[in-house]
Amino acid sequence: MKKLLYLLIFVLFLGSCGEYQKVFRGEDLPAKYKVAEELYKEGKYKKALRLFEQIVPQFRGKPQAERIMYYYADTYYQLEDFYLSGYQFERFAKSYPKSQKKEDAAFKGAKSYSHLSLRYSLDQEDTDTAIEKLQAFINEYPESEKLKEANDLVAKLRDKKEKKAYKIAKQYHHREKYKVAIYAFDNYLGDHPGSSYREKVLYYKLESEYLLAIGSYQVLVEERLKTAQGYYNNYKKYYKTEGEYLEKADKIGEDIKNRLEQFK
Repeated sequence: MKKLLYLLIFVLFLGSCGEYQKVFRGEDLPAKYKVAEELYKEGKYKKALRLFEQIVPQFRGKPQAERIMYYYADTYYQLEDFYLSGYQFERFAKSYPKSQKKEDAAFKGAKSYSHLSLRYSLDQEDTDTAIEKLQAFINEYPESEKLKEANDLVAKLRDKKEKKAYKIAKQYHHREKYKVAIYAFDNYLGDHPGSSYREKVLYYKLESEYLLAIGSYQVLVEERLKTAQGYYNNYKKYYKTEGEYLEKADKIGEDIKNRLEQFK
């Protein structure tokens, strides 16, 4: 019985493959459309895509075009070909501005770019594009059910950019290029005022100026210590009683005070 069942399944499989190949190689456009849609709904996206690629140009300007173009874009999305899904969803939204699927297409198009965003240490061009597209979606659909997910994605992508900018500035500090580090930390604070890395940036900016001061020629020490003291006061303005680097900052602040006393 088991052998008979397997044989029956195998025969049905060959029959379905044969029917698909017949439609794929044939010229019957309505049949291609029908089979492509059935395969899409069954989750057989690779086979569906091969048919959609054949029929999309043939249906342009026809009543079925809107439906086919959405399936076509979403097939790329389901197959995780996010470059093409992003492009096709954008194209759909522009071609069918009154479509009921426009909101979904706008979101999936923007989300496609977020999937393309590389880890923080690599180029962030796609991250910038994803943030731009998601923000455009948020602005256009403030009541969308996808709003929370869109905002969460934007926050995640911005954190990735902030992390990269912080790591670059921190590398200058690590290499003892303190002037460049201070400049990079200043730029960071200007570009990311609400960043989760703000305490780290304020502390390492202080430490950079402090280490620069005590390693300077004597004629420059006092002025640079005073600058470092200003950075310490700025750190304490935000982290007076609690902070990951509070103890280290207070230790530096006390040493700056003692060193400045000698100049008096």
